[in-house]
Amino acid sequence: MTVDAGTPEGGVHGGTTGTLALGALGVVYGDIGTSPLYTIKTAVDWSGGHFSPGAALGMLSLIVWTLVIVTSVKYVAVIMRADNDGEGGILALMSLLGVKRGRRPAIIAMGMLGAALLFGDGAITPAISVLSALEGLKGVDPAISHYVVPLSVVVLIALFSIQPQGTGRISKFFGPVMAVWFTVIGVLGLMAVLHHPHVVRALDPLVGLRYLFGHGLTGFLVLGAVFLCATGAEALYADMGHFGAKPIRLAWYGLVFPALILSYAGQTALLIDSPPAQASNPFYDLCPASLQIPLVALATIATVIASQSIITGAYSMTRQAIQLGLLPRVRISQTSAESYGQIYVGLVNWALMALTLVLTVTFRSSDNLAAAFGVAVSLTMLLTSVLMYLAMREVWRWSLPLSLAVAGFFICVDSSFVAANFVKFFDGGWIPIVVASFLYFLMTSWSEGYAAMRAALERDTFPISDFIKKFHDKARVSGTAVYLTSRTDVVPVALLHNLKHNKVIHQRIVLLNVATAQVPRIDRNVRLQSTDLPDDFHAMTVRYGFMEHPNIPRVLERQQGEGVMTFNMMDTSFFVGRLTIMPLGPFGWRRIKMNVFKFMHRNALSATEFFRIPAGRVVELGGQLEV
Repeated sequence: MTVDAGTPEGGVHGGTTGTLALGALGVVYGDIGTSPLYTIKTAVDWSGGHFSPGAALGMLSLIVWTLVIVTSVKYVAVIMRADNDGEGGILALMSLLGVKRGRRPAIIAMGMLGAALLFGDGAITPAISVLSALEGLKGVDPAISHYVVPLSVVVLIALFSIQPQGTGRISKFFGPVMAVWFTVIGVLGLMAVLHHPHVVRALDPLVGLRYLFGHGLTGFLVLGAVFLCATGAEALYADMGHFGAKPIRLAWYGLVFPALILSYAGQTALLIDSPPAQASNPFYDLCPASLQIPLVALATIATVIASQSIITGAYSMTRQAIQLGLLPRVRISQTSAESYGQIYVGLVNWALMALTLVLTVTFRSSDNLAAAFGVAVSLTMLLTSVLMYLAMREVWRWSLPLSLAVAGFFICVDSSFVAANFVKFFDGGWIPIVVASFLYFLMTSWSEGYAAMRAALERDTFPISDFIKKFHDKARVSGTAVYLTSRTDVVPVALLHNLKHNKVIHQRIVLLNVATAQVPRIDRNVRLQSTDLPDDFHAMTVRYGFMEHPNIPRVLERQQGEGVMTFNMMDTSFFVGRLTIMPLGPFGWRRIKMNVFKFMHRNALSATEFFRIPAGRVVELGGQLEV
């Protein structure tokens, strides 16, 4: 039977479209919204001195059409239709295509790789954003340039240090602040465009194509810099579950996209009027000298908000990966009673901080960091385009020619950006690739090891119906014993160990399986399913979505008084197995992975803590398991 076990522990977006669009400005658009700080400047630097008014218009045309094709068309218009019950992001897309419709290892591998790549680039975004903002101080007083890196380190340390307390109280200001940011950069850009209206010629895509194919290797290198304008596009899809597609689209077309185009056009107009040698930073040179410091302050706040969005996204992706069985359990803290999305993952926070600070101190400028930026994101976008083709065919039921035409076009565009970014591989592009490769190795080791562990456990047990028959006449002790198990149709190993060593069976036995569904959240009416077995045995399954955090005692207590089995927590004991993994087989790649799995399994957060079971009600039974 199905039992109403309380409201879902997740949350969906609520509020008016306008309110949600304002909130999306502070969460979704921080990364892409601060890219004008360094994109044009980097493109000019990478042009190798081959600069002319025609080259400036060519760069602007490439930027404009990158924003149109990659962000406006691919993500906002097309990919955001491929939601998994309202949730977006490459892991949600992987779950929709690779698990929900039958387990497909190749699609799961692409999803894991895409998530690992986003983690790899996640450490670069705070570093390059904060550095680029504070570099505006050089225009105020060149002597301050020596303090840019120390100030960036201070800002980043402060940002990561406040994460354990949560940002719920100040996050409501993120949207309005980013609205001010986009308005300011749009107005500054518009003022320069009005003085040089001929930059509108860059709206012609042929201007960009002529520059790209007419400048040989230089044009190809500049394409890698141009991609920096779209590095935050993946966030539009990943954060869809928080705000919904309509508010994100409204914010993009209504404010973000026009402001970005005006800012890039204004910087280009300034460069045409003032050669690059005289314009140290085209973004800040748009601003009157008397307003430089306020603009630097606003830019710093905007980049902190952008960095906060990246950090929060890393937490959310970690929770998804754990629930989908791609990573071991880690401690996740809820930092807000109002917003389910406000969580804190200490391990991820401090690892990101360490890597971000190393990058900041090592590269020392946004120009140097730009070489490391974009490689991982461009690969993720390429993987998303491949998965999008499958969504076109299997979810939207598009015809084969139409799917090949649309997805093929995006794959060609993404492949060109991947190739252009890989030119920067030895200048720093290898960093996110190494980080992503390490994380991908950990995820595959965990998922393969966990599958091997489950197979070994099932090999050592037998059907629960046979167990009930065999011990039908055995004396019982009072109380309720809840055994956490991956399957309710076989005898849990912990139950066998309890019977073997303690020689007892409780009066009431509950086999409890916690299952993660391939949807973000589970409706309250199907949260808990209970089946009564003979001799006061019961099989229960508690289902959670991959965006939810389990709380077993709450679910069991909420069914009190509903005409079904009730629980007295003071008379209930939870039995869990604490296994020691023993890798077998000859030394080789699989043995290495099993040893890595052994390490992660030993250091993973215990099931009782992850499921929020009171420590005083838990009995752990140890054992060794060969895999």
